[in-house]
Amino acid sequence: MRSPDELRELVDAGLMRLPLADELGELEEALRYSLLGGGKRIRPVLCLATGEALGREPIEVLPAACALELVHTFSLVHDDLPALDDDDLRRGQPSSHMRFGEGIAILAGDALLTEAFRLVLGYGSPEPARELAAATLGMIGGQYMDVTTDGDLDADGLVHLHELKTGRLLRASVTCAVAVVGLPPDERAPWAAFGQELGLLFQIVDDILDATGTAAELGKTPGKDEAAGKVTYVSLHGLERARELADAARTRVNERLAELPADSTVLAELVATIRDRRA
Repeated sequence: MRSPDELRELVDAGLMRLPLADELGELEEALRYSLLGGGKRIRPVLCLATGEALGREPIEVLPAACALELVHTFSLVHDDLPALDDDDLRRGQPSSHMRFGEGIAILAGDALLTEAFRLVLGYGSPEPARELAAATLGMIGGQYMDVTTDGDLDADGLVHLHELKTGRLLRASVTCAVAVVGLPPDERAPWAAFGQELGLLFQIVDDILDATGTAAELGKTPGKDEAAGKVTYVSLHGLERARELADAARTRVNERLAELPADSTVLAELVATIRDRRA
């Protein structure tokens, strides 16, 4: 089985080769600027690793993996806009709207999302597209909660917000691969449960990094959520308790890993990377 770094190289190469629609014209520059300007590729690598754990070659799962990264990049481009999180820095470079202007950034995000579905609809089965659509709608619903709650969230509300905004796409990184492989429906629950728990772990760690990291480490402006009065795991529970919650989430993820009827070695490496990451 390939290591996470080897899978990341496959993703980067796949994204470089993507044939974007001719109709986009010079807008293609803005798409590639955000898509290829760095990024950890956690979602597509997780998708490829899931496919390999289920016995499939990465080339078969790569279109779904790239589609996930397109959707993720779309969400970042739009999230950085002044009307939402208003962030000038992303992946260590000026945000799309700072580089190209707000109008171009909006169109680039629209095109990234559309290209994602054009990719995933290339499979013979509609199931991968359904998984991606459900995750994207959940993510957008979570973003709506994020911009309308005005910091008025309790612990349960915070978990629900991030189950949608962050968790759905991470969960789909597993379930899209499961759909591509064609695993029978009655065998999919353990994989979905693993993906859901991993999404929660990712978000808690993200909130901790936002409170403790620097712009150079994160590639984005730290402390934005706290400055905007948004509820995070750190603002609600405190830093030490947030770290305890992250450790508990990692334990649950590892329990879900142990339930998977497959070689989960590479998936375990990804879990460790997510818990211990510094950016």
